[in-house]
Amino acid sequence: MNQFKTVALLSLLSALLISISYWLIGGTTGAMVGIALAAVTNLGSWYFSDKIALAAYGAVPVSPEGAPDLYRMVEGLSQRAGMPVPDVYIIPSPAANAFATGRDPEHAAVAVTEGILNILPEDELEAVIAHELSHIINRDTLTQAVAATVAGAISFLAQMASYGMWFTGGSRDDREGPNPLALLLSAILAPVAATVIQLAISRTREFAADAGAAKLTGNPRALARALQRLENSSRQMPIEGNPAFEPLLIVNGFSGRQFLASLFSTHPSTENRIQELLKLEQKLPAASFGRF
Repeated sequence: MNQFKTVALLSLLSALLISISYWLIGGTTGAMVGIALAAVTNLGSWYFSDKIALAAYGAVPVSPEGAPDLYRMVEGLSQRAGMPVPDVYIIPSPAANAFATGRDPEHAAVAVTEGILNILPEDELEAVIAHELSHIINRDTLTQAVAATVAGAISFLAQMASYGMWFTGGSRDDREGPNPLALLLSAILAPVAATVIQLAISRTREFAADAGAAKLTGNPRALARALQRLENSSRQMPIEGNPAFEPLLIVNGFSGRQFLASLFSTHPSTENRIQELLKLEQKLPAASFGRF
């Protein structure tokens, strides 16, 4: 179901990009420009999103000798999941957070902050790493990069639409150029719609990664405890970085309790994620889940 939702939302996002290009430029040419723009931005994100994300947070690569416990944990979970061991990075920040990036399991990286290494016990850190590896296995890192670049292209076209209204005064008729009403809707509504769709994709993939981590470790409750601890920490000390990459992080500080907060949040509410993990615990074989 999560995979179906992701495909549907990505299709809707791409359709929005093509439609805006059609309205802005007009006719088949406009639609083709939209398709070409989507292809170019997606190709760029496919190759460079990992480097950009790691640089945005100042992540530093580490070797097995430099961080033996962390590296051993990533290596062990990767072997258990049957995937290549991703590159490991540490972010020099006291904030507690983590993310994964990369276009596929063969070209992936996991980054954790110094803060998360300091506050999480071993079983909870293992659950967080498993969550990030699940993102890589599911290719969520590529999905999120594609969603972000398409949304960015939509915002760019919307900006062009606003320039068109500024220079034409919104007075063109349909025979001479784009419909003024279409320009207005493109400039105002399209970026909002693109953002909502992009964030909905991010929220959908978080539930899938939580479930993947629970199955990989056999300990859903450890991830539930980690999420609660990380949310409390992030409210006191949010990580500094480019907000465009916030969907990559395992938690953010947005409450998500009100409708608008939920609509524009990059993550599902921690409360909902914990509830889903505890439901999943009932379906997995008995294990030493500990107390929550």
